Amino acid sequence: MIRDITIGQYYPAQSRIHRLDPRVKIICTLLFLVSLFIQNSLLGYLVATLFLGCVIKFSKVPVKYIVKGLKPVVILLLFTVVMNLFLTRGGSTLVHFGIFTITESGLRTSVFMAVRLIYLVMGSSIMTFTTSPNGLTDGLEKLLYPLNKINVPVHEVAMMMSIALRFIPILLEETDKIMKAQMARGADFESGNIIQRAKAMVPILVPLFVSAFRRANDLAMAMEARCYHGGEGRTKMKPLKYKPGDFRAYIITMLYLVIIFMVGRFVPFRLWIF
Repeated sequence: MIRDITIGQYYPAQSRIHRLDPRVKIICTLLFLVSLFIQNSLLGYLVATLFLGCVIKFSKVPVKYIVKGLKPVVILLLFTVVMNLFLTRGGSTLVHFGIFTITESGLRTSVFMAVRLIYLVMGSSIMTFTTSPNGLTDGLEKLLYPLNKINVPVHEVAMMMSIALRFIPILLEETDKIMKAQMARGADFESGNIIQRAKAMVPILVPLFVSAFRRANDLAMAMEARCYHGGEGRTKMKPLKYKPGDFRAYIITMLYLVIIFMVGRFVPFRLWIF
């Protein structure tokens, strides 16, 4: 399970998506996530599936690598599906047993919520897979730059987010090492009920927190030794500049949003159901 968590990791490749400006990928990702919640039709999700599939193909990131990142959210996905399936009322009754009732509206809502959650994770993962931590930091800083006018420490916020993303794969690797070391000493993390498994995780959490604080302290000392003092007056080795491909990406994303809006507003209601 630890190795299946791919959030925050960068997948190096030579693709059109990798070459896009980080600002473009951040904005287009946000627009895609918004599009998942502004429409509620089967045809709309087919359009979103086609758009996401094209992005994955052009990114040259293996589909198996993206799907592997969905395993850590399986429990949340199942919980969301079950809650919407049994608690949403509306339409004709499909199944009724005891206190549980499955209606047409509940089934439709649970399926759509599951698809939204899956696409949300996959869309966000594509951005981190195709954008280096440095590029992501520069893109966030550029997008949030107007907030400097109201004394928001934009550079520091972007730096903290970048460091957090950098620490995710490091902490996962450290957790894997600690678990293997504990298992070599006879620890059992697989057997028992949920409470017993939770108690078995205590010997992992303590050294993990100690290692995380040690790494954070080393990083702070390294930044201080290099006279780091924030973003004021700093220059960029690779300043961000828009290219023709970036504007094409904006246009394609806007066309996708227009199609989604048209589908949700003008498609006959009979096409909204299964």
